[in-house]
Amino acid sequence: MVVLLVVGCSTTQFNVPAVSPDGDGTRLPGKVVWHDLLTDTPVQTQLFYQGLFGWEFEPLNAGGANYVLIRHQGKLIGGMVDQNHLPTSADISQWVIVVSVTDVERATAKVRGAGGTVYTPPTSLGDRGEIAVVADAEGALFALLQTRDGDPQDQDTVPAQGEFLWDELWADTLDEAAAFYSSMAPYGLLSKELGGPENSVDYRVLSTQGRPRAGIRPNPVEGLPPMWVSYLRIADAEALDALLAKVESLGGEILVPAISRPRGGKVALIAGPSGAGIALQTWSNERTPGSFMEGG
Repeated sequence: MVVLLVVGCSTTQFNVPAVSPDGDGTRLPGKVVWHDLLTDTPVQTQLFYQGLFGWEFEPLNAGGANYVLIRHQGKLIGGMVDQNHLPTSADISQWVIVVSVTDVERATAKVRGAGGTVYTPPTSLGDRGEIAVVADAEGALFALLQTRDGDPQDQDTVPAQGEFLWDELWADTLDEAAAFYSSMAPYGLLSKELGGPENSVDYRVLSTQGRPRAGIRPNPVEGLPPMWVSYLRIADAEALDALLAKVESLGGEILVPAISRPRGGKVALIAGPSGAGIALQTWSNERTPGSFMEGG
């Protein structure tokens, strides 16, 4: 998504690699197909994620491009933008999800019609397709992507440790947020109560193609604006503890230490050197991605 902001600041047309190099033309509308990181500390951020997960960073080789591809064990998993080169003085460091759509012009119009904001209208990124930068009615930033060659296909195996597992909207008004996204994409909506009687969480699961795509929960942090929170998969509690022990020495911060999650496992919230938050969720190899549908 945020590579679009970079392209928008230049007269040069960049060709950005496809999110799925082996795409067969199939699109999966509503699926989160990519993640981009805005950071004002790009060097420190690279060292942080290299130290935690062994991520690899590959600058896009195009004149003046302010974009870095992120790989894990050779697999493309996201991108990074140095916000110091963007035309803003605000600190906008954050992870941003990219949602697949079949028609980006139509989806953008639906965002606007549902009370959202279109920051950058649909724009071509070459091999990647057409993309738009938007926010929902509560201000949570995300992007819409109409891929040129198709989306990454669904897998029934869990991601590797250090790869993206889940995406969750922390919303101020749960039902209104669910209605917004259901109007924008062909989401099915499942309402659940997660946790026990004393720590119940009202939860919504957005699904397409019979698969859970993202969750919506009430914002758990007072004063935090509504936002999308991405989760990285961690193998088990022991691995999570080992990673958390390294966060501060690598220049990051532990925002929420490891706690038990209503849907199972443990979760922690950390921030990299720029302050962009990301969640770490334990998830065993035996648990399928689809078990999010059951709140598992």
